Amino acid sequence: MTSRVEAAIDAAHADGRGAFVGYLPLGYPDFATSVDAAVALAEAGADVLELGPPYSDPVMDGPVIQEATQAALAAGFRMRDTFTAVAEITARVSVPVLVMTYWNPVLQYGVDRYADDLAAAGGAGLITPDVTPEAAGEWIAASRRTGLDRVFLAAPTSTDERLALIVENSTGFVYTVSTMGITGERAQLDAAARTLVGRLRAHGAARACVGIGISNAEQVTGVIDYADGAIVGTALVRALRDGGIDALRAAAAQLSAGTRMRAN
Repeated sequence: MTSRVEAAIDAAHADGRGAFVGYLPLGYPDFATSVDAAVALAEAGADVLELGPPYSDPVMDGPVIQEATQAALAAGFRMRDTFTAVAEITARVSVPVLVMTYWNPVLQYGVDRYADDLAAAGGAGLITPDVTPEAAGEWIAASRRTGLDRVFLAAPTSTDERLALIVENSTGFVYTVSTMGITGERAQLDAAARTLVGRLRAHGAARACVGIGISNAEQVTGVIDYADGAIVGTALVRALRDGGIDALRAAAAQLSAGTRMRAN
């Protein structure tokens, strides 16, 4: 059975596009604005929303996103606000919502409880950057029970054995890390991303989306040349920070325009 995230990626392909996955932190600059921002991002062309609850030790996030998540925490964002936000967003747009969360908050909340509350809120699944499939048995079981997608990360340094395990256990798509290191914009995307997507395909990955370092429409188009979608975060958070929702909407529309597939 095709999940909502898989269906969104397939629908973009049917329209001659790659998928645009847009990331925003929840609770930034405040709870209500973060909900409105996510809705605006969907309306401006995002095929999938990736929403990050703020976390006190965001090991994968670059400075722009860290700054935003620290502000959200300082403003009083709590774990349960994640589900309230997802429910409010999914009531307003039909774009599937993935929550990008570090693993410790899920464990603290309770894996089954987290899955149940996310499903009840209309969420589509989780992106889990700091847990591997072999350590995620409880989450894999909970996601199968609730029908939530589980998006694991693959890196250029991953062994073939690890990639096979990631492909076998991921649903929605495989989050393909373009470069080693933290999120943020880079002038040149690492050629390793193209090689990694090829390796994932060899292991049977039906859908691979590339993230980390993608910041403009030209880079989106480059990624779409070999992957199923492009994931953008920092550029969107910066637009929201510097120009509010209007600037975010403009940035999202520009990035979305880069998803049109080149004629071969």
